[in-house]
Amino acid sequence: MPPDTATNPDTARHDGWQTLRRFLPYLWPEGRPALRRRIVIAVMLIVAAKATMLALPFFYKSAVDAMTPDGGTAVTVALAFVAAYALGRFAHVAFDNLRNIAFERVGQEATRSLAEDVFSRLHQLSLRFHLGRRTGEVTKVVERGTKSIDFMLYFLLFNLAPTVIELIAVAVIFYFNFGWGLVAATGAAVFLYALTTRWITEWRTKLRMEMNELDGKAMSRAVDSLLNYETVKYFGAEAREHARYSEATSAYAAAAVKSENSLGLLNMAQAVIVNVLMGGAMAYTVWGWQRGTFTVGDLVFVNTYLMQLFRPLDMLGTVYRTVRQGLIDMAAMFGLLDTAVEVRDAPGAPALVVRTPTVVFENVVFGYEKDRTILHGLSFEVPAGSHVAIVGPSGAGKSTIARLLFRFYDPQAGRILVGGQDIREVTQASLRAAIGIVPQDSVLFNDTIGYNIGYGRAGASAEEIEAAARGASLMPLIERLPAGFETEVGERGLKLSGGEKQRVAIARTLVKNPPILLLDEATSALDTRTEQDILATLHRVSEDRTSISIAHRLSTIADSDRIFVLHEGTLAESGSHTELLGAGGLYAEMWRRQASEDDAVAQAAE
Repeated sequence: MPPDTATNPDTARHDGWQTLRRFLPYLWPEGRPALRRRIVIAVMLIVAAKATMLALPFFYKSAVDAMTPDGGTAVTVALAFVAAYALGRFAHVAFDNLRNIAFERVGQEATRSLAEDVFSRLHQLSLRFHLGRRTGEVTKVVERGTKSIDFMLYFLLFNLAPTVIELIAVAVIFYFNFGWGLVAATGAAVFLYALTTRWITEWRTKLRMEMNELDGKAMSRAVDSLLNYETVKYFGAEAREHARYSEATSAYAAAAVKSENSLGLLNMAQAVIVNVLMGGAMAYTVWGWQRGTFTVGDLVFVNTYLMQLFRPLDMLGTVYRTVRQGLIDMAAMFGLLDTAVEVRDAPGAPALVVRTPTVVFENVVFGYEKDRTILHGLSFEVPAGSHVAIVGPSGAGKSTIARLLFRFYDPQAGRILVGGQDIREVTQASLRAAIGIVPQDSVLFNDTIGYNIGYGRAGASAEEIEAAARGASLMPLIERLPAGFETEVGERGLKLSGGEKQRVAIARTLVKNPPILLLDEATSALDTRTEQDILATLHRVSEDRTSISIAHRLSTIADSDRIFVLHEGTLAESGSHTELLGAGGLYAEMWRRQASEDDAVAQAAE
């Protein structure tokens, strides 16, 4: 993977050939001699195709000269030149297609490799990055970047490079056949053409960047709205969502109109330069023919060369725009690759080996922002095999503990120990393999129940998946479903109820079979009856593990071995349920308040 330069993708900009140089290792991969041979073959075919095209006007000229009254050549010679011309055109097409066949695998492998590197980096980036970026915008960056590679490679290798070769060859041929005058005129026209194209395209590039930004905005709004489909329906906000999306698409349409209008201006400017040169060159040849300097064949000779030269030159604007836009899109992808990884494994970090599944927080200080500290020197210890609970008012830092334990973030001070080892000194993969979680909102993949359960551990067998489903009391549901384990759960698992999703999450954790279990308000979104059923299942699956329950409802954790009470990021109290009630502190106050709320609900129900 290319080295990090800590570029923020939000400020990533097209940086010219530096972006292209970063892509070259993907195009010329180390340790892939077969792909390198394909590139060499493709280059040879490019040269052969261009040599064939450069020879065609000579055949054409000779055939025409043979047909003139003073040609003095037999018709067979003229036919031979015509046949050579036709054969040369076919050979050019054959060389071009063989070149495409030889190079296609190289381009696809380069695109695949870069896309995989970006995908891998996205999974390495911290939770902070993913919470701050819209999924639609990120996917759009990757989509545009990967699509741009094919176009860029085609235009750079198969259009721009051969055109430069042809320009040099045509200049040499024109010099020996017509002198410096036509060479200078052609060079000046090409220079003016390139300069005009660059100037207008630079202007269009700014419009294109604005279009990309507005396109990403429209996409992010669409994805956000569709992911929150139920919320939109709850609040009858269809018209509001349509208006927000319409605002974004209208802005994109306005920018697209400007971009297309500027394209028309570019095409007209190019046409003026091209046709002035074409007309002047042919007029010069006619003038020479009238003086007896040139033959009739020289007219078609010049015309054919200029048409062959103008054909790729006509594409110069497209090539320049495509390459520029491709570099912009690729720079955005490299911006994702260059985004600093906030949480990294220490060099040479060993895997975590949990002999005694303990969890210790030592004077942990953490804040999501520098000026907003959440945890203020938090310390507590979870003994091996114990069942502890962490409670406290909203904003006390309960869920932050879960994120720190999984090392989605690193604390600003203090340390966290699992099995007696500082989690910053072991690999993240081994740390997360040792901890299972049943979150408050269990998000499932849009796949089958069996796939989502088996996701807990790569390579889980069908028997293990079924055993986990039984352990999570999920089999009664699966046995009622016609497709069983092959039942699709829908986007984010929306085809299942809250309790069913939680049981799938529990089964997924059972497949993982970790020594430490984290229950992050796993029943807070469930009704009382479902909550009791899930709690019974959770108690059963956590019997032989070290478990940490983060809870808001105190009745769900009253039987814990020890309860840690947080208040404003510090440990306010700790003890058993009975001890904390007897202490008459914050926990006792929270218990009384929740008990009174439950009584009020019960009275209202009566």
